Amino acid sequence: MTSSATPPPELHLPDLPEVPVSLRPLAPPAERRQPVPWGLRLRNLLSSYLPLLLMAALAASTWWLVKRTPSPDAPAGPSAPRHEPDYTMHRFSITRFDAEGRFAVRIDGDVLRHYPDTDHFEIDGVRIHARAPDGRATDASARRALANSDGSEVQLIGGAQVISQVEGGDRLQIDGEFLHAFLRFERLRSHLPVQVRRGGDETRAAGLDYDHLTRQLVLQGPVRSTFRPGARTPTAPAGTERRKEGSS
Repeated sequence: MTSSATPPPELHLPDLPEVPVSLRPLAPPAERRQPVPWGLRLRNLLSSYLPLLLMAALAASTWWLVKRTPSPDAPAGPSAPRHEPDYTMHRFSITRFDAEGRFAVRIDGDVLRHYPDTDHFEIDGVRIHARAPDGRATDASARRALANSDGSEVQLIGGAQVISQVEGGDRLQIDGEFLHAFLRFERLRSHLPVQVRRGGDETRAAGLDYDHLTRQLVLQGPVRSTFRPGARTPTAPAGTERRKEGSS
């Protein structure tokens, strides 16, 4: 039996174009990089970091300016008033009345200065006229005076004089360089030498405490008194040292 063999398939490749190929010698190895001069490196570094340096300098200058700029003052509390007059009056007159509308006291003076820290008045050339409910009139004067706000307490300084008299009664006059008058309590005090005149009698003492409400006069020794001949000798209050000097 005869078998016919099938020939294997053939592979046909298209003809490829010819590509020229040329061989060249290898390039020589690259030369070592030359070092960059330090001046150029510094210039490059500065140019790279210059914006950052400028921002840092601006921030530092802003911080310095804030530290040096004075901050606004905090709201201060009420300051203590100084001993300076807040107002002054010249050739003044102050009159006060009691609760029933009756005249109580009038204070006249050449110059008045008010001090807010103590609420006191300082008066030059002071003259005071007061009238008590029983009709007794009191006049006081001095070269200078210190008075509280309502005029109920007055310190007479320099050539002080107080004259008190009830209608039909003896006149009481007290002179000294310092007299402290409490008009509300009708009391007069002094720690300096005084001269007291009543009627024709005269007494000198180193100080006094006179309470008109109790009719008590306490004189601080040494005390020297001069009485009119034939006049009644007053009784010295308790605790008063008195020396009596007669007059002809």
